[in-house]
Amino acid sequence: MKKWIWIGAVAVVVIFFYATYNGFVNKEEGLKGAWADVETQYQRRADLIPNLVSTVKGYAAHETQTLNDVTEARARATSINLSADDLTSEKLAQFQQAQAQVRSALGRLIAVSESYPDLKANQNFLELQAQLEGTENRIAVARKDFNEKARAYNVAVRRFPANLVAGMFGFEQKPYFESSEGSEAAPQVTF
Repeated sequence: MKKWIWIGAVAVVVIFFYATYNGFVNKEEGLKGAWADVETQYQRRADLIPNLVSTVKGYAAHETQTLNDVTEARARATSINLSADDLTSEKLAQFQQAQAQVRSALGRLIAVSESYPDLKANQNFLELQAQLEGTENRIAVARKDFNEKARAYNVAVRRFPANLVAGMFGFEQKPYFESSEGSEAAPQVTF
């Protein structure tokens, strides 16, 4: 009789480890997929920038500093390669800072366009501007989805007794996207 109790207890422990480990794998793969979606949207933005810069360049050739700033910010942002396996708070902060610089440079570029009525009416420019706006929205959604997956994963990693399995197999918490510095203040609009 004792033999069957031991076999049953071992079976329960094995099933627990099996189910918990596979649960972590599923959540981690979901997190990696969400990270890939974030990267895809940032890449979409990076791919649109050269088209926007060349469209503006034709109208505003003397705005070279702004055009250079956008190009350099894009180059810095695309040079940071961060995989879902390599997500740390420091690396994610570095990635976010580079992306914030792109967003800032794009904002200055769009502001420059206000000085050129012909450019503002140019169909290519309007289409690219609309695509960039849509991409910014997609980035926000992808970041939100990533944070939701990271939260679910982090909760699973920290819950007892699953945290014992997580510790044994190296499943560690993942960082979240955080809002950019200064985003808590509403932008000033002046006329």
